[in-house]
Amino acid sequence: MLNTKCLESEQSDCVMPVRSANPIRARSLIRDNLEKQAGCLNLIHSRMPNIKVFSGTSHPDLAQRIVDRLGIDLGKVVTKKFSNLETCVEIGESVRGEDVYIVQSGSGEINDNLMELLIMINACKIASASRVTAVIPCFPYARQDKKDKLASNEEKEDSKKLAKKNYDWKFRAHAQSRAPISAKLVANMLSVAGADHIITMDLHASQIQGFFDIPVDNLYAEPAVLKWIKENIPEWKNSIIVSPDAGGAKRVTSIADRLNVEFALIHKERKKANEVASMVLVGDVKDKIAILVDDMADTCGTIVHAADRLVEAGATKVYAILTHGIFSGPAISRINNACFEAVVVTNTIPQDGHMRDCPKIQCIDVSMMFAEAVRRTHNGESVSYLFSNVPY
Repeated sequence: MLNTKCLESEQSDCVMPVRSANPIRARSLIRDNLEKQAGCLNLIHSRMPNIKVFSGTSHPDLAQRIVDRLGIDLGKVVTKKFSNLETCVEIGESVRGEDVYIVQSGSGEINDNLMELLIMINACKIASASRVTAVIPCFPYARQDKKDKLASNEEKEDSKKLAKKNYDWKFRAHAQSRAPISAKLVANMLSVAGADHIITMDLHASQIQGFFDIPVDNLYAEPAVLKWIKENIPEWKNSIIVSPDAGGAKRVTSIADRLNVEFALIHKERKKANEVASMVLVGDVKDKIAILVDDMADTCGTIVHAADRLVEAGATKVYAILTHGIFSGPAISRINNACFEAVVVTNTIPQDGHMRDCPKIQCIDVSMMFAEAVRRTHNGESVSYLFSNVPY
């Protein structure tokens, strides 16, 4: 522990005026005074926690971009798997008393990457890190955020058969299925592992922040999206912002208001997960450039159906702007065969392979937003600036 009185006395010595009749003695006192002042500043600075940024295996490119922006080096960490596929993590440098940030996105082998993140958090925490922040650009299991799913057709048929066999008709057509709230489970796991803070972007549902008992900074891709629209769509003033589902209405209205253009939405009904039954367009897109905006695209069935519906309704061009481009299964082939001018995604998930396979995919770099969030968090500054501005 530092002696506060000593520090205060040293600081008071640093600013004490120099008085001496002897000019040589005066110069000596000034030199000693400046050296004391530098020593005081170094002593105070040494009390500030240093910063360490580590990268998981899910998105090392984004982590490298973040540290390049911060002007520091990535922390040394080795991750490997044993022959039984257990994950092993070795932190290669001291984190005692450090402000640690671990960058790991919910992409690729999601379960392995999530487990790796939990182990890295715990390893830093039990190595006496001052604070551990999980930087999760794409939050895993975010779509499993509530328990309101209806029973699937298969469950309904099984229940009917069972009811007929037992002569006891107790089946309800809209019975609630036994769906988990996996996003809450992930929140609990991160907290138990030792995370003190979470930084993420465009959560699928904002109520996920309430699943945590620790601070959660949910950054928005909206400022970067607005910047891209103004720089890459010359006729953007004749555009209309479209949400492919009712859940994204708030997102598109915010963007439409800031661009001073109209908005529309598409009401969709699903037969089951990843399969859309019907779509109804609410709004007039005739002779306008339609810009579909959503937080994520997985198999891309929804946005491809939405694009076709917009063209049928008279849209001249169709763009899609998505925060998290997962692009699993037949997504790439669907985009290649669709009527998009461009499908724009951020690099919260690695996109190099997707861009090679599909020339329509373009990428917005959001590493500067995460780097600025890390810098502001480390220095105890407000992060709300990033909700409406792109740092330069």
